[in-house]
Amino acid sequence: MTHSLPILAVLISGSGSNLQALIDAVQDGRLKARIAVVVSNRKAAYGLERAARAGIPTRYHPLKPYRDVGRERTEYDADLAVILAEYAPDWVVLAGWMHIFSDAFLRHYPHRIVNLHPALPGTFPGARSITDALAAYQRGEITQTGVMVHLVPDERVDEGPVLATRTVPILPDDTQDTLAARIHAAEHDLLLATLRQLIESRGKKE
Repeated sequence: MTHSLPILAVLISGSGSNLQALIDAVQDGRLKARIAVVVSNRKAAYGLERAARAGIPTRYHPLKPYRDVGRERTEYDADLAVILAEYAPDWVVLAGWMHIFSDAFLRHYPHRIVNLHPALPGTFPGARSITDALAAYQRGEITQTGVMVHLVPDERVDEGPVLATRTVPILPDDTQDTLAARIHAAEHDLLLATLRQLIESRGKKE
């Protein structure tokens, strides 16, 4: 009996470098999965071009039209769940997605939403994590930062069951750009390794 490939839906807000790492891994066989759709909340996100070049369907789902007419955030989340339902993903991968979900979305994918965050557990939540880590280093408070992959069970920011972590040392001559480059390289490797483990463990259960 053959099993179909696990289906991924990848949500992005920006350049999509982590998305590209997943596309490359799928194409060369390192990740036994299929990326069924890439969704962005920003029309200019370069990740949409990356997906289109790889022949992956894309969807643009902006929040601003909802806000402009006074619609609730839960309506936005519920509509996103409807969009993804068309593709029946096994895993929803947040690869630089800059919105916090409400239960209107989360309840559709319990234990199946995977987030990548450029900091270690319990440190530097939110969008400024790399900047905040560098500032803490310069104050003499830390010597390293890192990345983590975790599940998203609720509306807390960058919290949830941790699946994997990797530390990234901060060097004396680091700038925002050099530290970010090393963190992003660690992100690519860790996200891929974690998804492979999730897929393999689910396959064994089936």
